[in-house]
Amino acid sequence: MLQAHSLLWNSLWIGPNALLLLLGGVIWARGVWRKFPTFLVFAFVSGFGDLCVFYADIAPSVSPVSFWHIDWASLLFESALKFIVIGALFFNVIKPYKSISKLGQNLIRGSGAALLFLAALTAGLSRTDSPVRLISGAHLLEQTVFIVESGLVLFIFVFASFFHLRFDRLSFGVLLGFGVSACEHLAAWAILANAAPSAHGRTLLDFLNMATHLSCVLIWSYYWLTPEKRKTFPDRQKRPPTQPPSDPPSTFSGGNPKDHEEAVNDWNRELERLIHQ
Repeated sequence: MLQAHSLLWNSLWIGPNALLLLLGGVIWARGVWRKFPTFLVFAFVSGFGDLCVFYADIAPSVSPVSFWHIDWASLLFESALKFIVIGALFFNVIKPYKSISKLGQNLIRGSGAALLFLAALTAGLSRTDSPVRLISGAHLLEQTVFIVESGLVLFIFVFASFFHLRFDRLSFGVLLGFGVSACEHLAAWAILANAAPSAHGRTLLDFLNMATHLSCVLIWSYYWLTPEKRKTFPDRQKRPPTQPPSDPPSTFSGGNPKDHEEAVNDWNRELERLIHQ
């Protein structure tokens, strides 16, 4: 069952991408895509692109060279859209905070450039897993994308935590999905590069990658399609209203002056008690 092109293999390849296309369709039908239109484009392009790669993998008419060309095209479009979506989500997080908005934009650009340099350096020092440059280049590009993606997601969470910024529910859910996907795939590539697993071991890692992709699509579906729960607070204990002090005795028009003085003192004490309650 845990073999390439088995029923489980095909299900884990087709299922998440079909579900991602369905999620895009529901988002479009409900009109909620206006919150993050870039994610809608990513959902359609990513789902359709991966299904095209699957078809190229099983179709006898598609040559190995053509398969890798299709894989390259799908990877490039999907990676570019990932970074656009992450950038849009970060802008949405810092948009309400004008005092640090410019700082955040400069920092994420600098972090992206530093991560890209680190990823390129890592790719240059990594051992190629195939003598065919078309294949090894696709793998190194994918590794580079996951390094930059995981670093950007980590930067956003650290930046928001440092400045005590509040995530809206949808931004958090989409970033969570990207973070889980990037970290798992990056760990899988580290194993491939350093442990040199067998062919069966590589197949198991592919299963893990596809299962992680499914979990991320489910995370996105949950945050996009379920309504936000409103917090309810228990009713405050009702306190009986404080009774205002009784009117001062109407003895100012006449009577003993001492009685007047005592009445005024009583009134002042009641007023002070009310103020200091």
